[in-house]
Amino acid sequence: MSRSGYTLPVFACAAAVAALHWLHDRKSLTFASVDLIEPAQIAEIPIEQVAGLSEHTALAITRSDPGDNLDLTKDTPIWALVEWREQGETVIIKGGEGIGRQMNAGDKPAIYAYAQRLLKENLQRMLAPGEKITVTIILPEGRSLAVRTSNSAFGVVEGLSLLGTTGISQPLSTPDQLAVFRAELQNKASRFESLVFCIGENGLDLARKLGINPEQLVKTANWLGPMLVEADVMGVKEILLFGYHGKLMKLAGGIFHTHHYLADGRREILAAHCAIAGLKSPDIQAVFNSATAEAALIYLKSLDASTGSDWVNQVYSAIAETIDVRSQEYIQSHSERRTEVTVCGSILFDRDRKIIVKSKTAGLLMGKLC
Repeated sequence: MSRSGYTLPVFACAAAVAALHWLHDRKSLTFASVDLIEPAQIAEIPIEQVAGLSEHTALAITRSDPGDNLDLTKDTPIWALVEWREQGETVIIKGGEGIGRQMNAGDKPAIYAYAQRLLKENLQRMLAPGEKITVTIILPEGRSLAVRTSNSAFGVVEGLSLLGTTGISQPLSTPDQLAVFRAELQNKASRFESLVFCIGENGLDLARKLGINPEQLVKTANWLGPMLVEADVMGVKEILLFGYHGKLMKLAGGIFHTHHYLADGRREILAAHCAIAGLKSPDIQAVFNSATAEAALIYLKSLDASTGSDWVNQVYSAIAETIDVRSQEYIQSHSERRTEVTVCGSILFDRDRKIIVKSKTAGLLMGKLC
């Protein structure tokens, strides 16, 4: 059985707790207790180093341990600098070196809702009335690690995100993780006839912001095929596939395990749908030769802007409808049920987390879910 660990926000919080403890007691912790909130349990996180930099400032260092997850942040150091402050909010959180910036949100640090809540709730409990602190999270290796992630596809640059909805880091890339996902799916299928499949944290985060009940959200990682079949077995009536276009469009090509190491047909899928829609040959070639799916989308948007055409809507609407059809076919080919096979709809969003298109079925499902 693979070993689970903790997500990056937990280690950032542990370092901040240790630094604040030094400011209060002038003592170094060897372990910091962090209330994970999600789930409701306490984690004991090893502290590597603590240093008082002045009467008003302390620095503590932890090291990421995501368990057996194939996570590039494994063993990376996380620093937290905590400073006393006279005025303003009780806890102010800043992103230092190695924390990415959100280009689409005014260059705010990429420290998302769960990380913010985790830090604030744990630290506020330690503060006496009137005490105020600034916490700066630093990932010394964040900038170099970021170039090996898809962060830039979501508008996060110059570092990593403190992203996540839970403190537990599950080994997403190992087969036994599928069992964890299936267990969550089975639990939710027993309570809801309609579910929303999100490949990753960006989808989960955006779906919540759109007002979808979090209890109806199911994380699939790259296991879309097995999860669709499991949903059908469990009698789920409707599934909304909600994902980044560069991942979800693979389903339109019949690729139901979306990890890029296994298969990637994005440019072929895009180019084929452009050809069917009637795009001119030089433009099809430009789409086919685009370095990423996002670059191809930007090219189509520029065509629409310069010529008054509607290629983005035409091409992506066709892709979304194809995803629905291929998903239904995939379920039917594995289903023992001959009637009432699970209905699928799809929504694709871009790197700005803006929805590009909803399939017809997805539009109907959103009406029920929101």
